[in-house]
Amino acid sequence: MKKTDMAVGLYLLAAIIFLIVPMPSFLLDILLALNISTAMVILFNALYAKEVLNMSAFPTILLFTTIFRISLNMSSTKLILATGEPGNVVETFGKFVGSGNLVIGIIVFIILIVIQFMVINKGSERVAEVTARFTLDAMPGKQMAIDADLNTGAINDAQAKERREKIQEEAAFFGSMDGATKYVKGDAIAGLIITVVNIAGGVVMGVLFMDIPMAEAFEKFTILTIGDGLVSQIPSLMISLATGILVTKVSKEADFGDLLVKQLFAIPKVLYMVGASLIFLGVVTPLSTLVFGGYGIIFIISGRAIASKIEVTAIEEEVSAEESSANEIRKPENVVSLLQVDPIELEFGYGIIPLADANQGGDLLDRVVLIRRQIALELGCVVPMIRLRDNIQLNPNQYIIKIKGIQVSEGEILFDHYMAMNPGYVEEEITGIPTFEPSFHLPALWISESQRERAESLGYTVVDPPSIIATHLTEVIRSHLDELLTRQDVQHLVNNIQEANQTLVLELVPKLLNIGEIQKVLQNLLREGISIRDLVTIFETLADHAPTSRDTDVLTEYVRQSLKRAISNKYFPSSEMTSVVTLDPKVEQEIMGSVKQTEQGSYISLDPGITREIIEAVQSEVQKLEDMGKNPIIITSPIVRMYFKRLTQDYFKDLIVVSYNEIDSNVELQSIGMVTV
Repeated sequence: MKKTDMAVGLYLLAAIIFLIVPMPSFLLDILLALNISTAMVILFNALYAKEVLNMSAFPTILLFTTIFRISLNMSSTKLILATGEPGNVVETFGKFVGSGNLVIGIIVFIILIVIQFMVINKGSERVAEVTARFTLDAMPGKQMAIDADLNTGAINDAQAKERREKIQEEAAFFGSMDGATKYVKGDAIAGLIITVVNIAGGVVMGVLFMDIPMAEAFEKFTILTIGDGLVSQIPSLMISLATGILVTKVSKEADFGDLLVKQLFAIPKVLYMVGASLIFLGVVTPLSTLVFGGYGIIFIISGRAIASKIEVTAIEEEVSAEESSANEIRKPENVVSLLQVDPIELEFGYGIIPLADANQGGDLLDRVVLIRRQIALELGCVVPMIRLRDNIQLNPNQYIIKIKGIQVSEGEILFDHYMAMNPGYVEEEITGIPTFEPSFHLPALWISESQRERAESLGYTVVDPPSIIATHLTEVIRSHLDELLTRQDVQHLVNNIQEANQTLVLELVPKLLNIGEIQKVLQNLLREGISIRDLVTIFETLADHAPTSRDTDVLTEYVRQSLKRAISNKYFPSSEMTSVVTLDPKVEQEIMGSVKQTEQGSYISLDPGITREIIEAVQSEVQKLEDMGKNPIIITSPIVRMYFKRLTQDYFKDLIVVSYNEIDSNVELQSIGMVTV
């Protein structure tokens, strides 16, 4: 058993024993002194605790000290009634504190009881009750604030857990304090009753059993009883005061002494006004000129000293700030911070700053949040945080988009203009500044605010500068999302579905595939714009086929076939017939004949002349589809699809290659050509 546990146990056990076993007067003196010192320790701890949870055990302490004090009261009562000799402490409090006068002692005791019961305890009880209610009412809001900070990344899981525990501890503490204040209230009432009973009992014992005259017995036992009451009520008063301090404590940043001085004596003009008022009262009224004038002069001098201190502090802070800036400039550059690369960056010239500044009405930051939400819903992948920063090296209206620190695209806008694009059926043209839409490089015009309404009425698609930047950023993220998907992101995706699909995840990871292999499959899907939101279906397919093949390209094809409904819905609208191009079986055989298998995977070893002929044939057929205003889609057999896509991806960025097994049965297709050599 720990020494502290033993000490607490003995403290509580002694209180129970002393209720039963008589106590000698010298031991009573020792324990009364212990009771007073314990009350002082509690009072000063409550005074200097920086927050209430530093004394979270206070309700239990309050109960223990109350029981111990009552047991001492019982022991002193036995000694008073039995021998009339309760020891040095009780007699001293009765004679010295009560000035040896019966009437003064009674009045002091009654005033002490009234102060404790009516002022301190009643106020503490009300504050504890209200604080407990407000703390419980505020818990949902505090929990929501913690969840919001956690979702935005302001805090981590450990910090969120710590804050939640602190909220629960505060609620439990103030709830306990609401009930614990009743102990102090009951203690004051018990002290008053014990005093009345002791006086009556002492007179009876003195007259009947000690042969002391009535008047002498009344005086003797009343003084002893008052001393007993004072020696117990003064520690009780200190603990009541500690209770009040704890439930009214609001500062968490400083000790109470520092806080008191700062809040009361921090404004020099307040001290000047108080000093002048006291001097005025001392001079004009019959009040003591020496006392009031002296206080007034002290306040004025103190105000002047504080004003000087504030001026010196302000100068020191200014000098310190300048020195810190100089040290920062002189300090060797922190190279480690330069090693960090932001996944996505949007840099813009100073002319675009108003679009990103919420104080100037800019909503670019809100649009960035919507981009992340849109891509999460569309492709099932969480986009990393997008860093926005101004760059004075750029032209005022220029912006650039970087992926992993490397510029991948750029654009330029006119801040006070709108971009108008002809969707293809507008007959009447409007005047404007010719330009190209940055996302898809379509011809467009910059028009002024006054032309906007007319352009829209003619059928032009009119967009504002923030929408242009947001659309451009969205398309860049879409085309590079596979690069942005890290192993850590994949782990988060796995964790997200693990709770509801524990059997599936445990079967797949890491027994069949590790996180890196799953990452490659998901990257292959995202590279061709296939959503990975249906992770359960993807993982089910991987679990089915991973035992026979760990080639991530082959596994990707199996996954695509299991997602054929999503692929068909994306590329083949059910309401209309879709025009496509097919691949000549001879070309397919040529491609499959050139596939080489290695331990690192498969690759195509095709003759450059044949490759050129295939690319030219694809170019011809794709041009037919584009002339018809259709998406360039080529249908191949399942075994050839990934190799044909790999062969053409460097030449045709937007070419869609789909196998027959990835098309839903209710899709209607029309072949308008065939890639052949």
